Amino acid sequence: MIPVLASCANQQSQINTDLAQPVSVMDIKKGGIIQYINTTGTASAASQVVLYSEMAGNYYLEKNPKTGRAFKLGDIVEKGEALVRIENPETENNIAIDTKKLNLEISELENQKQKSLYEKGGVTLRELKNSEVSLAQTKTDYENAKIQLAKKLVRSPFRGVIVDLPTVTNGTKINANAAVVTLMDYSQLSMEVNLPEKSMSTIKIGQEVSITNYTFPKDTLKAQINELSPVVNTETRTFKGKIVINNPDFKLRPGMFVKADIEVDRRDNAIVIPKEIIVAGARGKTVYVVERNNAQARIIKTGLENEKMVEVIEGLRDQDRIVTKGYETLRDHAKVKIINQ
Repeated sequence: MIPVLASCANQQSQINTDLAQPVSVMDIKKGGIIQYINTTGTASAASQVVLYSEMAGNYYLEKNPKTGRAFKLGDIVEKGEALVRIENPETENNIAIDTKKLNLEISELENQKQKSLYEKGGVTLRELKNSEVSLAQTKTDYENAKIQLAKKLVRSPFRGVIVDLPTVTNGTKINANAAVVTLMDYSQLSMEVNLPEKSMSTIKIGQEVSITNYTFPKDTLKAQINELSPVVNTETRTFKGKIVINNPDFKLRPGMFVKADIEVDRRDNAIVIPKEIIVAGARGKTVYVVERNNAQARIIKTGLENEKMVEVIEGLRDQDRIVTKGYETLRDHAKVKIINQ
């Protein structure tokens, strides 16, 4: 008879196992959580400039030293780099820089001679001063000539990216004040956003902001709140803010629509769980933990939260085994079978 009883017990155990609901669990460990205020906006370049020719002449697009080819749209240029050259032999002849350089050398020699003679009593102080005036004038003439001659080169005023190049064939004559290059510096960007009125007391100048865009979903750029308006729009119940975005690798482009997550609070040693596993009910927010192969419903009280995670300040303990899959149809005290950790 004993073998028969043992067989029945085994069958009952197998039935109970088969009826147990399969779930996945995770061990709760303390960690950090950051609460954000989410907003969106359009990024704008920090600096933009249109460069013009300062003299008339024949247009030549310079070569990019990094590529060995003529500059083109999208090229990154360095501060002071020559982008366009204007050739005008007539203007260069009128500038006569070689002549002015020779005049400067002659004036320097004459001034040195006058100084030597004055020390020996060979010339008057007036004659010495006249040589100094002549030297100063020739220096000015030479420096002005260099300034005029430098106008043949259109140089970048800052490190930036070429965003527009008018279609001009090399050797074509252009007028003075013709637009030849448009540059943008978007290593730093700015963005104007509308923030909810209720956040006025929690958002401060200098707060960190995380910037993302769908073109680089895995990359996050760092930014900061730079300006805040003290005025609330009565129609939208929002106030304006300006965000400065660090973009050293030029990943984010001016005009892109981006998401901004403004950090307003954080906890570094908290019980944090996925938001999606919380079941809302009449008794409040509920999650399930596993104890001795039974599901135990726990009413929890939450604190900080973001899009994916939430802080639990009451109802759970460190090292509790919480159900992460299969919780949707669970009931309190239901039998469960853990299918993976």
